[in-house]
Amino acid sequence: MERVDLGEVPYEVARADMAGWVAERKQGRTGDRLFLLTHPPVITYTARTPAGQLPEPASPISLVEVDRGGHATYHGPGQLIGYLVLNVRELGPRGLIRRIEHALIRALGSLGFDAIRRDTPRGAESLVGVWTTDHRKIASIGMRISDGVTSHGFALNVAPDLDVYTMFTACALPGVRMTSLAQLAAELGRPTPTES
Repeated sequence: MERVDLGEVPYEVARADMAGWVAERKQGRTGDRLFLLTHPPVITYTARTPAGQLPEPASPISLVEVDRGGHATYHGPGQLIGYLVLNVRELGPRGLIRRIEHALIRALGSLGFDAIRRDTPRGAESLVGVWTTDHRKIASIGMRISDGVTSHGFALNVAPDLDVYTMFTACALPGVRMTSLAQLAAELGRPTPTES
């Protein structure tokens, strides 16, 4: 898989670019790619997200409806965003999400942070993502698959402003505790890893 580092990209620009990346992959003009970037502050949500889980209309942070799975989430400075554009016909969607969770868990482990994935109880909101062992969420995952090609991806909290998560219901999980590598590092008395 090719890694492409983009730096900071406005969300709407990245969304338009993503449509082009997906088209290129569907046409076989490129191989599988992972795009790593950050966004200026934005809260994205899906058509399934209840209005009561979104910020107040006077919120200073832009709201953008998107076509991925999941519900509302935040993207902003201090996060590492990974957009995966790859063919999943052989792997299957469930396998893909599990692989992303396990890859992030291994990456965090290599930095000295324990992380886990959680199974979703029947009838509950999805617990897809990466969590600390005390059930704070550190990475969110939301994907779309079209004609066997993925788009969107994951958001790993490195050192974002966690107060943003008090403005809305993240991932349709009322009371979810979001955390970051910065917060975990401070608790362990260690320096925060960088986004690169």
